[in-house]
Amino acid sequence: MNRAPGRARTGRRRRAPAAGPGAAAGPERLQKMLARAGLASRREAEAWIRAGRLTVNQVPATLGQKVTATDQVRLDGRLVRATPARSSANAFLCHRSPGEALRPPGGALPEEAMPQAQPARSALTERLPRRAGRRFISVSPMPRVDGGLELLTADGALAQRLQRAVHALPSEFSVRVRGELTPDQQAGVLEGALDSGARVSVERCEAGGGEGANRWYTVGVRGASGKEVRQLFERQGALVSRVLRTRLGPLSLERTLGRGRFRELTQDELAALEAPPAG
Repeated sequence: MNRAPGRARTGRRRRAPAAGPGAAAGPERLQKMLARAGLASRREAEAWIRAGRLTVNQVPATLGQKVTATDQVRLDGRLVRATPARSSANAFLCHRSPGEALRPPGGALPEEAMPQAQPARSALTERLPRRAGRRFISVSPMPRVDGGLELLTADGALAQRLQRAVHALPSEFSVRVRGELTPDQQAGVLEGALDSGARVSVERCEAGGGEGANRWYTVGVRGASGKEVRQLFERQGALVSRVLRTRLGPLSLERTLGRGRFRELTQDELAALEAPPAG
């Protein structure tokens, strides 16, 4: 039976196949896709492209090239399964022991001569779930000699956003020094002056007890790194033996989270970290 001219075909249209779980909404740059999946930083991916190690659909990749979930990406001939991070973004709150390595030897962080180090124990990132990614980025890492709260993620884009956000967040540190600080030394810490001439916002510096010749001080600062907090005390002539971060923005180091342990952040915690500061 012939249809009347110009009459539209009736019936349901065939829908395009849905993208896989967590797939990007559209094309994105190759290096961004690899970073988002926790496989490499954008700089590392660019180096791979320049070296000719990456191909897209069997054609050498180029800088700035965009890919979709249906493209075949290979590194040195091996298929890259760049499954994006799950909705939790694979971000972890970790309790790192002083001297404990974040990454194995040869990682991005330099190895230091540390008498307190635990060489027999695997690096912290090696103990995180493999499903979360192959490459973890530390947000505002503490110096190797110190420890406490560490924030790690396998999502490169999330790591960049968090790196910017933590500069405005309040944080808390416990600092162990030899002997008690004099009133002048405490006042000097509160001034927040650094060796570079810059200043950090120090909200409080309070005595927190101690044992033997050592004394602990609780320091509340905004946007300061662990290295800067140590410097605040050493500039006053204090002999600092340990700096532990106990709070970063809305995140606190719970007593139930033992040294060397970690837990995954919730969506609410991630949203709170990235929320604009009040006031």
